[in-house]
Amino acid sequence: MATIKDIAEKAGVSPAAVSRILNNDSSLSVGEETRKRVLEAAANLNYKPTRRRKTNKEETHFYEIGIVSAISQEDEVQDPYFMAIRLGIEMACSKLPFKIKTMIYAGNSTSFDQLKQVDGVIVIGGIEPSSVQQYCQDHNNIVFINHLPESGEYDVVASGLDKATEDVLNYLTEIGHTKIGFIGGYDMYNRLYDNQMMGEILDIRNVAYEKVMREKNLYQPELVKIGEWGPTGGYQLMKQVIEAGTLPTALVCASDQMAIGAMRALHEANINITQDLSIIGFNDIEAAEFLNPPLSTVRIHTDEMGKTAVKLLYDRLKGREIPIKAVLSTKLVIRESSSAPKK
Repeated sequence: MATIKDIAEKAGVSPAAVSRILNNDSSLSVGEETRKRVLEAAANLNYKPTRRRKTNKEETHFYEIGIVSAISQEDEVQDPYFMAIRLGIEMACSKLPFKIKTMIYAGNSTSFDQLKQVDGVIVIGGIEPSSVQQYCQDHNNIVFINHLPESGEYDVVASGLDKATEDVLNYLTEIGHTKIGFIGGYDMYNRLYDNQMMGEILDIRNVAYEKVMREKNLYQPELVKIGEWGPTGGYQLMKQVIEAGTLPTALVCASDQMAIGAMRALHEANINITQDLSIIGFNDIEAAEFLNPPLSTVRIHTDEMGKTAVKLLYDRLKGREIPIKAVLSTKLVIRESSSAPKK
């Protein structure tokens, strides 16, 4: 089992700093990059926080909750986005009277009936809401971490990806880009009990991209490619763009993982990133600043998404009845992979 010392060595900080960051010590003055590095190191090492002892004055009753993830455990290991959300959930649970009774990943053999025995459920990713309801004692005690197409009756935690996409496009046009491409994937919704896909909708970044580009009279459908998520999908979609001869001067990738694949395809084609084509991703994973060139990206506070979901669930269990949709802010981080187009 990973320890605070292991995290400190991987993140290049002191064990004391790791402990204070993981415990949300507000008196600690630390940069956002350092904080993110520590949290991602903890996620990559699958760190399990130990539960602090409670005094006699503190609440002794524990709520038992379940976590449902739309991806497999193997895919989570490869995707820092989902792992950081889960770690955020676990850290928040360690500070509240919560016990995680069951963790269900897509494709595993865990019995869904276990969800009937818990007080509340947190759903990570694209699970069709009605397929979760049938297993839960109280439909109100379900929190979704995702952009639900219809979310009026549920508590939802999401990031402001539509506004973030607008910020990216405004930045690119302000520095002179007019031919801006987009690669991404579909937002897919599965049933919980058989993992059968119920439908796919356009990802919110894709929708925002088209809206903003049309408003700017710059939308060119041939510059939009939608395929599989991840590095392989980014690589294949970028090759399609290159082979079609419709190379934009800037490219927005719906995830850093897709951007990594796209960068590989550009390197193979001897296309210079920054000089010939600027590229911006989403998520700000740990590897982003160490790529060649370092990747401009949108920082998403994934660990806070998990923590916020736990807080919403706790409020529900304490009696709140009104559904809440919490939208967390994002931050555009400019690095060397983006610049003004060549004249």
